[in-house]
Amino acid sequence: MKKITILTSALCSMFFSAQTTGDTVKVKIIESISLEGKKKIIERKVDRLVYDVQNSMVSQGSSGTEVLANTPLLKVDEDKGLLSIIGKSGVSVMVNDRMLNLSGTELMNYLKNLRSENIAKIEVITTPPAKYDAQGNSGIINIVLKKNQNLGWSGFLNSYYKQATYAGFGGSTSLNYQNKKLKASLKLRGYDEDKRSVENYTVSSTRSSVSQDDRRDMNDGLGANINLDYAVTEKSNLGLIYDIARGHSNMDIASFQNYFNGDAVILRTNTNSKHRSTSKSQMLNLYFDQKLGEHKLSIGANYYGNLPENNVNFITTDLSDSAEKIVRNLSSVDYKIYSGQADLALNLKKIQMETGLKYSQFSNRSDIGYFNLTGNDYIIDPERSNLFDYDEKNYAAYISASKDFGEKWSAKLGFRYEYTETNGYSPTTLSRSENKYGKLFPSAYISYKANENNQFSLNYSRRINRPGFRALDPFRWYSNPYSYYAGNPSLLPAFNDNIEFNYIFKNKWSANLYYQRSTSNFDQITFPDGIYMTSTYENYYNQNNYGINLNYTDTFFKMWESSLSASYSYSDTQITKFNAVVMNGQSFYYSTNNTFRLNKEKTFYFFLNYWQSLPSKGGNSTSKSNASVNAGVKMSLMDKKLQMNLSVNDIFRQAGYRGSAYYEDNVQSFNNYWDARKLTLSVTYSFGNQKVKSNSRTVDFEDKNRAN
Repeated sequence: MKKITILTSALCSMFFSAQTTGDTVKVKIIESISLEGKKKIIERKVDRLVYDVQNSMVSQGSSGTEVLANTPLLKVDEDKGLLSIIGKSGVSVMVNDRMLNLSGTELMNYLKNLRSENIAKIEVITTPPAKYDAQGNSGIINIVLKKNQNLGWSGFLNSYYKQATYAGFGGSTSLNYQNKKLKASLKLRGYDEDKRSVENYTVSSTRSSVSQDDRRDMNDGLGANINLDYAVTEKSNLGLIYDIARGHSNMDIASFQNYFNGDAVILRTNTNSKHRSTSKSQMLNLYFDQKLGEHKLSIGANYYGNLPENNVNFITTDLSDSAEKIVRNLSSVDYKIYSGQADLALNLKKIQMETGLKYSQFSNRSDIGYFNLTGNDYIIDPERSNLFDYDEKNYAAYISASKDFGEKWSAKLGFRYEYTETNGYSPTTLSRSENKYGKLFPSAYISYKANENNQFSLNYSRRINRPGFRALDPFRWYSNPYSYYAGNPSLLPAFNDNIEFNYIFKNKWSANLYYQRSTSNFDQITFPDGIYMTSTYENYYNQNNYGINLNYTDTFFKMWESSLSASYSYSDTQITKFNAVVMNGQSFYYSTNNTFRLNKEKTFYFFLNYWQSLPSKGGNSTSKSNASVNAGVKMSLMDKKLQMNLSVNDIFRQAGYRGSAYYEDNVQSFNNYWDARKLTLSVTYSFGNQKVKSNSRTVDFEDKNRAN
């Protein structure tokens, strides 16, 4: 409930009493009247859904991932490093309208270190407007931080301990400073975590196989981030962001394989693998903003480089005669991305306009070597080794306009044009693949506010999904002498059209009805051939998706905040290539997130969350039900400077994946669990001027996500 205090001369005249003593008049006035009204937690704008974190119980003592998990339409999976909008295949993350250049584990580490006390609201953009890259059938999440009007120093120290099958720990620290001209922040982070994964894979056919991988993932890393923003004048800002990271992604895998011809066993093997991977990345962003009266010009330049190196040693033993094959698989990859852009926002009073240009350049140089142990020496196998060079250039221009028609209607229309040139070349095989294409990507939005309780909107956007480097690189990555993955340099982009109808009632109920048409979709596909297994990416299907998302968020008895979500979708798939069997069908997902305030001081909270995906069908696959129960407590001490959280995830160990992919001549089944059940204890201490928010400004650098 929100209190509103009103004091006017008219009201004052109604509530006073006077006493006279000679010529003196004494007047007693009732100073104010307090009216109470409900806070808005969710609201709808013309092109996005807004979750007002400041009006929610998760605004105290929560991490960024917890805030996002409570946001309508969002799903967070920290263990897999996944953040998604329900009904979308991917998502990009912005902070204060600038793209955040992190993904996977690094993204989750960043979000976990965000504090809910610094977050004003979360904006969920399911159909991104023309200003943003058309890449991916994805939406955008914009995290809006509270504005800072105070000067001085602030910071925090965070540390956490995690216990699943193995123990893990990590931490971060941030130091922020602001004066009238300069905003500066330094962030340091580190982690060392191990995780157990068990993956079962079965191919059922006339010639079948059964395998099991028992894997230990060992990940560690250190990183630093420097953020500077300098006010050159009252109307112009110059800034930079520099991020450097070093880390290891190591795995020890014990794998067992049985191969059958009918019911007869033809081969039994085990493979012990040691994967050692080192990653070194750097990112530099420069930006300049200039206010031109009511208008604004923004210029940015970005660089990203990554040098992952992988060393895989595996020993495969034939259990019938104990014969061994010892192999070393080495890879060195050099990713580089450059981009530059200029954006102009025009406030023409009756209409708002945005226009801009962008150029991006990608390059990937990879060297993959396959070596057999012969005697005491590793001898390269040229047929299983490969060099690959890939270059891509993107040119983009956009324009959009938005306008309010009275108090009830608003609209936005935009067009984005992107032209792409790609060139892939393998010096090993002397093969080359080239592609050039230009496409127009329109977007349109219209919103109608019938009254304070009912609001409607209709959105449309067209998108493109370009393959990432891993999907294009044709190198063969072997897991044993009989199985390998290879990218496909001839892979083409997929295109999709999105239409949405949205409705909000009393800022509590929201409904999102959508239709998506995607063509030339690509995905990873596996081809079994006796004891041999080949996996690659192919364009092989088109798809129609119909769905509805429902959400209800409210506070009960001033101490219980609940968010209920449900999502239903139906997919209609058309196979255009290979022998995949269509499995048209439906999926249903629901969740409930509940936060309970346990004391009047608002320093002690208990939360209980649950989600479940029911059995589903889609494409050429089916999946069985999975779920998760998460619970914990949050405490604030020392005038809320010290935050302590204790949580348990996936209490009943239900969050694995069980499913099957169907083909005319075989069925491939999976039963995997990735150590989601864990206990986490985190402690955060904030110091300095707590009203100072960290300088979390980022730049529009969406291209980086494709390097993964």
